[in-house]
Amino acid sequence: MIAIIDYGMGNLRSVLNAFRSIGEAAVLAPTPDVLARADGIVLPGVGAFPEAMVRLRDGGFVDALEQEVRRDGKPFLGLCLGMQLMATESLEHGRHAGLGWIEGTVVPMSTAGGVRVPHMGWNDLEVVRRDGILSGVSATPSFYFVHSFVYQPTNAAVVSGYATHGERFAAVIESGNLQGTQFHPEKSQRDGIALLRRYAERVHAAC
Repeated sequence: MIAIIDYGMGNLRSVLNAFRSIGEAAVLAPTPDVLARADGIVLPGVGAFPEAMVRLRDGGFVDALEQEVRRDGKPFLGLCLGMQLMATESLEHGRHAGLGWIEGTVVPMSTAGGVRVPHMGWNDLEVVRRDGILSGVSATPSFYFVHSFVYQPTNAAVVSGYATHGERFAAVIESGNLQGTQFHPEKSQRDGIALLRRYAERVHAAC
């Protein structure tokens, strides 16, 4: 079973429906106890980093995630803001600590050269690793983005794919049992579904 964390910030129903469309047993997790019964955990996210961290802490999800993901090693997928929350810190509305799972900082996107922010719409992906959740996507994949901040990991080796919108930024991050996408795979049609299918296969393999 794949648990999708319901903390009030994200495209929960769309993510749920996307997994169910490929035959996966997926449920919403409004409370941390659901994570203990799950084989894989997905953290969607739309909105501001500091509010998301407050909601995760207040809902008891931070401690549950530390147990289920960090200690027990369950496959984790962070989507959009959910990926950024894995960072050490974010500079959105001040300086705020993240989950601290993959060292790096979330920073505002550059508007140099008149680039429009937020970045909204379809963008090609530059794939640098195809041995993980990008193994099933097309030769020239494109995904749907909606964001104003980007995750800058300290170690570039964790980046599986980049996108460019004025600047080149990390769009897919993978490290051990942790995966994250800056884009919304549930809104990205064929390539998005292919990515979710690879994640689900990893969940099954870990059971």
